Amino acid sequence: MLLSVVMPVYNEKNTIEEIIQKVLQEKTAKELIIVDDCSADGTRDFLDQFQHDQVRIFFHEKNQGKGAAIRTGLQHVAGDIVIIQDADLEYDPEDYARLIKPIVMDKADVVYGSRFRGVEQRVLYFWHYVGNKFLTLLSNMLTNLNLSDMETCYKAFRTDVIKKITIEAHRFGMEPEVTAKVAKLGCRVYEVPISYYGRDYSEGKKITWRDGISAIYFIFKFHLFR
Repeated sequence: MLLSVVMPVYNEKNTIEEIIQKVLQEKTAKELIIVDDCSADGTRDFLDQFQHDQVRIFFHEKNQGKGAAIRTGLQHVAGDIVIIQDADLEYDPEDYARLIKPIVMDKADVVYGSRFRGVEQRVLYFWHYVGNKFLTLLSNMLTNLNLSDMETCYKAFRTDVIKKITIEAHRFGMEPEVTAKVAKLGCRVYEVPISYYGRDYSEGKKITWRDGISAIYFIFKFHLFR
């Protein structure tokens, strides 16, 4: 089965080369689709010069957000399975085999990589942890799923499943949106432990408390009004 990796990118000049190398070093058969969301820090200059037969690169001429970049990437996937890969180094491509195994074995349609069931992670922000757990609980109450980490950025999908979902949220609201729509489709959902190497704001972390507030809005919007 071919694995397509969709990588949304925005201002990640310090990590973009290393994360591409890590993805390409993984043995799972794959293609890498990179969507640069109008980076302004030199990331785009690197990608303009990058050449590889497994990699396709697309550029947004205006910054639109992570959800929009993923929408663009999904239009070009050719694989049987899709994984979303952030362009920082918080999530490790070495976890690909673990993420796709339930799909390959035909036990799951969607697999969530849980940071809270994992064995290795950097210790950082307590209130981020509390916020993630609250948002996951709120989402679970409405979807009747028992996820431990709804907000994880590591999710694997059967391609035919993710292509049934129209992602409307432009920023990080796509996580609760996708979860709501996966639940409404009646997908078989698995959760597997992953490693997590979180970064702090001095290292380029972008999500803020405002995204937490908007996540609450999207949880209710896509569970109750769609």
